[in-house]
Amino acid sequence: MKRWLSLSALLLLASVSVGAQQRPTLSVPFTQFKLPNGLNVILHRDTSVPVVSVNIWYHVGSGHERPGRTGFAHLFEHVMFEGSMHVPEGSFDTWLEAAGGNNNGSTTNDRTNYYEDLPANALELALFLESDRMGFLLDDKAPDKINGQRDVVKNEKRQSVDNQPYGQAFIELPALLYPPGHPYSWSTIGSMEDLTAASFEDVARFFRTYYVPSNASLVIAGDIDPAATRTLVEKWFSDVPAGKPVPPLTAPTVVLDGVKKKTITDRVQLPRLYMAWHTPALMQPGDAELDIVSNLLAGGKNSRLYKRLVYDLQIAQDVNAAQQSQALGSNYVIIATARPGQALDRIQAVIDEELDRLRTTPPEAREMQRALNQIEANFYRGMERVGGFGGKANQLNAYHKAAGDPDYFQEDLDRYRKVTAADVKAMVEKYLGKDRRVELSIVPGEKK
Repeated sequence: MKRWLSLSALLLLASVSVGAQQRPTLSVPFTQFKLPNGLNVILHRDTSVPVVSVNIWYHVGSGHERPGRTGFAHLFEHVMFEGSMHVPEGSFDTWLEAAGGNNNGSTTNDRTNYYEDLPANALELALFLESDRMGFLLDDKAPDKINGQRDVVKNEKRQSVDNQPYGQAFIELPALLYPPGHPYSWSTIGSMEDLTAASFEDVARFFRTYYVPSNASLVIAGDIDPAATRTLVEKWFSDVPAGKPVPPLTAPTVVLDGVKKKTITDRVQLPRLYMAWHTPALMQPGDAELDIVSNLLAGGKNSRLYKRLVYDLQIAQDVNAAQQSQALGSNYVIIATARPGQALDRIQAVIDEELDRLRTTPPEAREMQRALNQIEANFYRGMERVGGFGGKANQLNAYHKAAGDPDYFQEDLDRYRKVTAADVKAMVEKYLGKDRRVELSIVPGEKK
């Protein structure tokens, strides 16, 4: 759910060079094979510490839903932890914790992922658990599990959207940016009315269509023996039926032909402004440049917008900017919260002044250097560990999906190393125009 405002986290794991010195080519070695049922498997050996991460991506997200039946992808992120045919309810977490492991999952428009990080000697436990919920989630208790998690998801929406300050932005922004029916026009958490109306068979059909080996990729990274690990994967996953081929998600390119403005009231203390644009898709030309723009504008206390709005003028409490990278097309979002007594119009005017500066004058060398150094540091921090959402296991899966090559680390670095100040200026001018964007204001008042 909270992935909406962090869709750019994937691309912040990319970098540029901090100097002219030559560096060795970056490589994360892997072996790859595919089971007869279509499951793609990627193995990476890292013996620095005796841990292993089992990371699986199902290539289905909220964008694969359809109008009137939204919320299924996020629902299954919950249901997957509720036990399967050979794993009693509650045992998934209990068994992992007893082995010293931890786990999590997340849903975006484009994919759903899960991971288990645990001691290397407990690898087979994680493989058993993942294979059982892939092949045997819909057992005879499935209707009760799904109905129970519908209520959990509804409560999550009440907590994180309906009763969360500014939470309505998660619903409003997608609807303003995309036309009805577009795969990205609804929020990841989906519609509670849709979840209520859906029959068990509706929900089960979604699982049988998308949660199949041929629509998944499994990464195992850490202190492993690749040959022995392959044997374990074959043991636990080979009996899962392949499922039917899943067609790729497609949608027409969306273009805003003007400025779309909306103001809503909410039980908040301070006004907040959201400005959003359509930008290039993940890994496409312009995507890396706009990540750098985010750093120049709001990447730390010396960034342009933070310095002007928060430090110098003291008219904003905070400001953030992000390239929200997605497969079918991205969004660029700037968010600023006003200080008490300050108007959003004044904040927007300052934001436009700084965007105008970038449209007309390339950033200075020192700004570029600082931004690129910060991005590079984030990249290497992510490579220091194998597990979690930001570690190598998840990144191998991300590169496999986005670029068709799990070891795309060097190429991703090179995208950022090639960016010049002139490129930054050109992308701001091309994509962040004043005449084609969304302007959403949330102001104090009675919630409607």
